[in-house]
Order: sequence, then C-alpha cells, then structure tokens
Amino acid sequence: MNRSTTLKATIATTVIDEQLPVTSSNSLNASVKIISGLKMNWCHFRLRISLMRIIIKAYSNPLHWVLALKYLIRLRKNFLGDFKLKKMIKVDSKYYMGLYTPGWNDDIYKRFITSELNNFKVVKSDVLRFNHVYVAVTKKCPLQCDHCYAWDILNKKEQLSPEDLKCIIGKLQDMGTAQIHLTGGEPLIKPRLLFELLATSQPNTNFWINTSGYKLTNERAKDLKNAGLTGLFISLDHFDEETHNNFRKYKDAYYWAVNGAGNAVANNLVVALSLCVLEDFISEENLMTYMKLAKDLGVPFVQFLEPKEVGHFDGKQVSISSEKIEILESFYVKMNFSDDYLDFPIINYHGYYQRRQGCYAGGNRSMYVDTDGNLNACPFCHTNSGNMLDDSFENQLRAMTKLGCPIY
Repeated sequence: MNRSTTLKATIATTVIDEQLPVTSSNSLNASVKIISGLKMNWCHFRLRISLMRIIIKAYSNPLHWVLALKYLIRLRKNFLGDFKLKKMIKVDSKYYMGLYTPGWNDDIYKRFITSELNNFKVVKSDVLRFNHVYVAVTKKCPLQCDHCYAWDILNKKEQLSPEDLKCIIGKLQDMGTAQIHLTGGEPLIKPRLLFELLATSQPNTNFWINTSGYKLTNERAKDLKNAGLTGLFISLDHFDEETHNNFRKYKDAYYWAVNGAGNAVANNLVVALSLCVLEDFISEENLMTYMKLAKDLGVPFVQFLEPKEVGHFDGKQVSISSEKIEILESFYVKMNFSDDYLDFPIINYHGYYQRRQGCYAGGNRSMYVDTDGNLNACPFCHTNSGNMLDDSFENQLRAMTKLGCPIY
C-alpha cells in the first residue's frame, strides 16, 4: 500500500479525538528486540562489511578505504565514548545502534553513511544535507508542561497551513534529510495533518513524531506505522504517575505516555522514552527505577535531555550541577556498555557527547523549524535565523550554519 492510499484509508476511519477508544496492546506481537552477545557481534560484523562496500564505492584509492573506516570508527567514539558496542535494537528487519542513525541496512542508511564520509573526503554521489531536522507542525497542545520550550507561542493562532508544511518538508527532502521529527505543540492533536504529511512526502526520509503520547491508541499507532512512520519520542518525565501528571498539568499525561508507548511498540514502531532530567530527580535509584519501567514497557530506547533556560524555564536556574552530571554520565556508561544490563534499553544522552565533541545542531547536521517556519539552531536555541518559506532561505541557512550552535 502506498502512502496516498494509506492516507485515504486512514482519514476514512479517523474519528474525532475525544471519541477514540483506548485499546490494549497486550495481545499483539511486537518484533522489537534488544540483541547482544553472539547475535549482535554477527550483525555488527555484517554491518562493517556493508560499511566497507559503501567506502569502496565512494573512493577508488585503497588508502582512503582504510582511512575512511578509521574516520567512521573515530566519529562513533566521539559520540558514544571509547567503549565496545554491547547491544543493538532490531525493529522489523532493521538494526539500530542509536536514535539519530537510520536503521541498518536500507538505502537511507547507506546514503547517511555516504554523507558522513563526505565530511572525511568529498564523494561524487549525492549526500544528505542534514542528519535530522525538527519541524513543528502545530502550536496547539492540551498540556501545560513545566519545561515546555514552545511556551511563548502555545495555543496561539496557527501561522502555517498544511500546504506550507508540505512545502517545508519537500524542501528539506530535496536538500537531503535522513530524519524529519514532527513536533509542536502536540502533533498527535492533529492526526489528519500527520497522515497527510506522511502520505505526500517522498520515501527517502525516516519520519518520527515527538509527542506526549496524547491519545496514541493501538489503532492510531497501527495507522501511523502503515502510513510510513519510523518511530516516536514519547515524553515521560517521571516513573511516578502523580508527579508526571503534575509536571505536565494534565491528569491523563502519565496514562497516555505509558499506554501510547505500549501501543507503539506493539505495532513495531521504534520508541524512545524522553526524560527531562531535573536536578532533584537525578539519583542512581530514580534513574534505575525509570529504566526498569522502560524495560517493562518493551521500549528499546531512553533519551536523557538536560533542562535548558528557554520557554517556560526562561530565567529559571535549571542547569544541572557537576555532581549530578557525573551521576548521569556514569549511569549512561553503565547501562549502555556493561554486561550486567544487556536486556535494558539503550540510552541516548546528548549532553555526554556535546561536552566532549561539541554540538552538531545549528545547521551543521541538524536544526529546528518552528511553528512559523523560522530556522533555529535547535528546539532549545531559538535563533530565528530566517524562514523556510522565503526564496532566500538557503542563504539564511548558510549564515546560521556559519554561526553554529550558540551554546557549545
């Protein structure tokens, strides 16, 4: 079934949000697996063989083959640390080592690797301009989260039409973008728009949704999977239901995050629980309790996000102390690279590599397009460096890229 056919079928069966039933996912079989040991080693060996094929295709000089492979290995260590890979995630027939690398081994993955090689030595084939781009598709949201980076524009009048959003996504795909993350506001508040954007997009990009899990029923997760969605980042900021609901100012926030995660996993979507790690939350006990919950839900990834003084946190002292950063980093290393936690989700932690490598946002490998179509360094750095709908947006993008990330 192609994306256009899926759109017609989905819209025909989509009803008003408030009327959607809650569906249990317990009876469904999910092919989301964490692999380690011999299975992972065999898969990783095959992955390296495929890397060499990509490298040999990109360069004719055998010396460049060796140097290019060393470059890719060094790049991985810059992001993840000097640790041996311990586990990978298998969803359907694709294998994932992290959240911002396409699943191995399809055409998007191959083009992604070729694009990274272009940073080592220019290749002749077409490359991706971006690793991933966040595109905010709505200002609307039923929640009032304490840490919301879009607080200043939340629930105001929409500025971008569906046609505007299609144009923005089309431009990003034409430029070459491995992943497009549809965000907001709360994108799931507009399911018809999401299905339309997925149906009219080109098949050369992985699409993700960044969400609170709002009304992510089993049927909706199934429809999104059929429409071409790769995965979801679902925000869950505490393992305690009441605490999470208070943080989100919405009585059903915890229920929808947990229920939505289960429904997404059951329908073979790649799922990451996204945790804003506040100072008073960070302890070994709390982090382990959270990871056990993620494991019980069958979620393969967890993302740690450090709070930033933007949006509702603007002007507030939310930075994490060096003592708590040490706890986070130690926990990240232990969970990802210790033999004791091979059946736990993989943690993605931006702060870990940013403090060592710098930030790859700011138009380098990533950026954020806000609800007015403006170019920003990332969701937490509102630089407003131009607009995607302007004829001169490429000049504006080059200027933003030259400045880079304003923090790192």
